[in-house]
Amino acid sequence: MMQSRRTFLGTALATGLTAACATPVRSSAATSADIEWMTDGARGLFPDGAHLESLASGYTWSEGPVWDRVRNRLYFSDVPGNICWTWSEAGGAQEFLNPSGIPESQALGFREPGANGLAISRDGRLLICNHGKRAVETMDLDTGARAILTGTYDGQKYNSPNDVIEAQDGTLFFTDPPYGLEGMNASPLKEQTANGVYRRAPNGTVTRLIDTMTFPNGVALSPDEQTVYVSQSDPEAPVILRMAPDGSGAGILFDAAAYMSDDAPGLPDGMAVARSGHICATGPGGVFILSPAGEALARINTGKATANCCFGDADGQTLYITAHDTLMRIRTTLRGVAWS
Repeated sequence: MMQSRRTFLGTALATGLTAACATPVRSSAATSADIEWMTDGARGLFPDGAHLESLASGYTWSEGPVWDRVRNRLYFSDVPGNICWTWSEAGGAQEFLNPSGIPESQALGFREPGANGLAISRDGRLLICNHGKRAVETMDLDTGARAILTGTYDGQKYNSPNDVIEAQDGTLFFTDPPYGLEGMNASPLKEQTANGVYRRAPNGTVTRLIDTMTFPNGVALSPDEQTVYVSQSDPEAPVILRMAPDGSGAGILFDAAAYMSDDAPGLPDGMAVARSGHICATGPGGVFILSPAGEALARINTGKATANCCFGDADGQTLYITAHDTLMRIRTTLRGVAWS
């Protein structure tokens, strides 16, 4: 999520292009493939005939997709709408959590009180970045019980946790920009001195890994978990950083500045990593497929500002994409890290 994205969204709302109260509907209509090849050999990243499909639409800003391999369904959030949804092949899009964050009656001082990034933990629970509670939560998918894993750092409330990923040992990495707060950095509710990137150890100890990013957003891990990727949704510095799990050695993996244009809305945001080490990273114009070294190999042109993506389906080779008001998918030859 990001300032220029919000400007885009505000313009769309003003002209009636999105409908916050629209009922998302399933669509089986497929659009023509729109894949931009940037290097020789990149065509092997997609099977012959791969094309974008629009699965559901009508959201204000769709985000945080994650695939549930046990229940064979996708979870994703409409952050301004304060609703989490599920999608499955059999049932289409269905409301899952409403409100996803906190009730609107309790949301004084918040611009977005709903849930944002989602992840599935090692024990099968749903991890939720809850703007309204300013916390990272866990939810038992069988009982619906929710509990806060971390809500403060150094005795102060987080801004509005945005995205989260869990390592095999239970360590969490998450970002904390101010997007959930009214006025963002100027909000009187803001307690943290930085928009940080954090690590929560299995014993509950929280460490701020980096405090110099303006708008940290998406977070992901390399397949060997020796590298943490963090996107920065700042039009002045639209980059993806890489660093060691302890925060050391931070440097730029990918700079999206050269790809920004009026015809390519969006900024670096969410990411999904393949077992091969390829990174599917949202950015200007859609979703970039990056090599493990950060080279742009191809771009899936969604035609709109794109928030996030994840691998799904039984074989882990379908990329599900939350693009502004629409849930999309496309088949790839890559496979998500969770699939053996």
